[in-house]
Amino acid sequence: MSTPHTAALVIVDAQAGFINEHSQHAVPQLERLVHAWSATGRPVVFTRFYNPAGSPYEHVTGWTRLRTPQEQRIVDELAPYASSAVAIIDKPGSSALTPEFVTTIENAGWTDLVLAGIDTDACVYDTATAAYHRGLLPWIVTDACASTGGPEYHDAALLLARRNISPRQLITVDELLTGSAGPPGHTGCHTQHVD
Repeated sequence: MSTPHTAALVIVDAQAGFINEHSQHAVPQLERLVHAWSATGRPVVFTRFYNPAGSPYEHVTGWTRLRTPQEQRIVDELAPYASSAVAIIDKPGSSALTPEFVTTIENAGWTDLVLAGIDTDACVYDTATAAYHRGLLPWIVTDACASTGGPEYHDAALLLARRNISPRQLITVDELLTGSAGPPGHTGCHTQHVD
């Protein structure tokens, strides 16, 4: 009998509307990560942001993107993995810890969330801090994240995560896949690289 998995991989907002010249480099890393993780039978969750009319994003900053199905769709490279994920969490805010996701986490007994996706400085960081404050252990896969605002925002978010969570919680795809860093009891995902 296998040991239950207590860590879930959370692919944050890998959506067409968040892909630009600053974030597109994260997609191959996300594909590599989710392929290796899911191949071992570990749980994967996708989040999908939507921006409803009258949202704080519109009211305060005038930002009205991520409203169309085209913008909200999971990127093509990851769509096959999303279709077999444990859950797809739709969310109107930056943190993925919606009541639905919290229930999923509690029912599954997950203690660790491995986070990767877009934007590092918004939804990834906010999900990590929300998880931390709920007593969960967040792991940020630094080279499988990106910011649509550019590398300075990505780097700023990681700087804050080092201070507000812990430098130990920031890992790379290679560290996670080889088992040299990551959730306790994690032994890596030794599978072939996705071309």
